[in-house]
This record gives sequence, structure tokens and C-alpha cells, in this order.
Amino acid sequence: MVIDCHTHVFQHWAGACGHESREIHWKYIQKNVTRPSALVRRARDGAPSDAAALFRAGDNTWAGLRTDIQFRVGPYGRLEYTLDGDDYHLQYMPVGMAQMEAPPELQLAQMSYVGVDHCILQTGMNYGVMNDYNAFCQRQYPDKFTALFQVDEPMADSPRWMQELDRARNHLGLRGIYYQLDTFSRYAFRWSFDDPRFDAFWGTLASFRIPVFFEASSVPNYDEASYIANMKRLDGLLTRFPSMRWLLVMGPPVQFFAKHGKWQFPDEVARTYARENLQMEIMFPISWGGVWDYPYPDAQALIKDLRDRYGAGKLIWGSDMPNVERFCTYRQCLDYVRKHCDFLTANEKDGILGKNVAELCGIGQSGA
Repeated sequence: MVIDCHTHVFQHWAGACGHESREIHWKYIQKNVTRPSALVRRARDGAPSDAAALFRAGDNTWAGLRTDIQFRVGPYGRLEYTLDGDDYHLQYMPVGMAQMEAPPELQLAQMSYVGVDHCILQTGMNYGVMNDYNAFCQRQYPDKFTALFQVDEPMADSPRWMQELDRARNHLGLRGIYYQLDTFSRYAFRWSFDDPRFDAFWGTLASFRIPVFFEASSVPNYDEASYIANMKRLDGLLTRFPSMRWLLVMGPPVQFFAKHGKWQFPDEVARTYARENLQMEIMFPISWGGVWDYPYPDAQALIKDLRDRYGAGKLIWGSDMPNVERFCTYRQCLDYVRKHCDFLTANEKDGILGKNVAELCGIGQSGA
């Protein structure tokens, strides 16, 4: 069985998508793309640009997001803004996405075409407040989708979100949590995810015995030092809750630790990565597909290095569909591992491409 551990469904981004307002939703989107690997171009002549216009340099919080650029959601996978009379577009989704939405039937068609049997539906505040929609998709297609839930991470200890934690797991039946760090920017990074105020949240989550899909961006400064500090904080939670399983969404950051084509992890990071209750996503096309060409020999070398360091049981394949199709096809995103990682044994490929995440999320187990 081939299982994609990282896919998305979402309603049309033109609306609030469960947020208090469309404006709040679009703020999350704008913040999410301040540092994208997606292409930015000026509309009138196609001249390349970058995302620097979306925020004020030196302020990584929501307060630094520019409000004078008319940021908006456009057609054909584009996010748009206007600066000094010129329109710009950022190609965040595939060009073929005429409307910015991804119903579950779109992913089902993709899965059938390339030979993916099951998907994990991840989420994030830029997609919307997604618990009910993810639960709907899981209920409609239980043999095809296992869905995660979300909380507003900086507010996770509040009564509203503690109640939602219970509802998402015990009433909606969602099977894991997606947890990201970039949302702390809305509150100026006043707290870290391991702050004592979140003790009850983490304790309750641990009692559910479900996996945490943890996207560890390098907040607050988006540099190597910030990432290392977050790995040290994560290590504290890994050791505090040894029975709780974690998946490092997006895997290790190439820009910090593989600048010369081979992993070089600082001791603090290597210690965190080695924890038995932490596994890693391998999904290089979404992060480096704009730089590397298929079949991604650079990524293959890094996968081999991770396998040699930690074993294939540590690694789980994901795509980030439908986002990844701005760089390559879904088939290519799968086949660079399925067909081209010749150093992996058949058993190792089976694990990375399905069995590891099935075990993590209880897919195929009765009562899961």
C-alpha cells in the first residue's frame, strides 16, 4: 500500500474558510508566503520579483505584513498583490488550478492516476479552520483519507481550543494533530510552544495517544539559530512525553544543514532527530523542486544519508499535494523515490512509501 503522508483538501480561498473573516484568512496566507519557494512575477511583462514586498524588513510578525499592497487570492493558482501601480502574482498552486480550491475528489483522481492508495490530510491556518471539513472528507472516504485536526497554536491553552481539542478527537474522530510554529507570529512570538502555559494542552494531547505532525519552521528570526533553538525545545517535549509519537513535517532543512550536498547536523539537532519517538517526512520536491531537476539526484543522496544514519523506519514519504505540482507532477514526486532510489531495498521502500505512516497513524487497524 502506498500512502502519501502530506496532502491537502480545502474550500475556495476567496472566503473566510472558517476564520473570523476573509481578511484574517488572507493574513494567514500572506504570512505563509513571505518566504516561499514559489515564483513571483510582475503581471505586465513577466519580470521576476520576490516576496519582499509582502512585509516590512526586520518585522517577522503580523504587524510587519504590508496592508497597502491589496493582497488577494487570484485564479490559476496565483496569489496577487499590487505595488506602485503594478500587479504581481505569486504562483503558489499549480497553474491548472483555475479556482483556488481542492475538493477531495481532486485528490482521489490524482491518487487513482499515479497509484497512491491512501492519504493523510494535513492542514494549517492558511488553508482555513479545517477540522469539520477534514472530518467530512474522512467520513466520506474512510478507505482513502486519514485526517488530522488543528488548533490555533498560540491560543491552544484557551478554553475554546481545549474544548476543540476534545471535539476534534472524540467527536469528529480525527486521527492526529497538525501543529505549526509560524502561527505564533500573529501574537509577535510572545511565547514558545514549550511555554509552561501550554502544559495542560500537551498533557491532554499525550493522553489521546495520537501522532503530532509538527512543522518546525525557524521562527522567530528565520535563521539557523532559531531552528536549533526550536529543536532543543522539541527535544524537551520528546523526552517529557516519550510515549507520544511525532513526525517532523517537511523533514530537516536543507538550507541550514546540507549546504554542500551532505547532512551536517549540530549536536543539539542530531540529538533531537535521533529520538525514537520522532520520525521525519521526506518531501524534497516541494521545497527544492524549483532549484533541482527531476529525478532529483541531490534529494536521493540526502535520503540515502538519512537512511544510513537513522534507518528506513525513521522516514516517511509525503508530497504536499496539490502544492507540489507547481514544480513537478504527482507521479514524478512519487517516482523519484519509488523508481530512482536504487539504494533502498524493496522492504525499505515499502516502509517509507506506506508502512511507516500506516503504523504511526493506525491505518488498517480496527478501532483506529
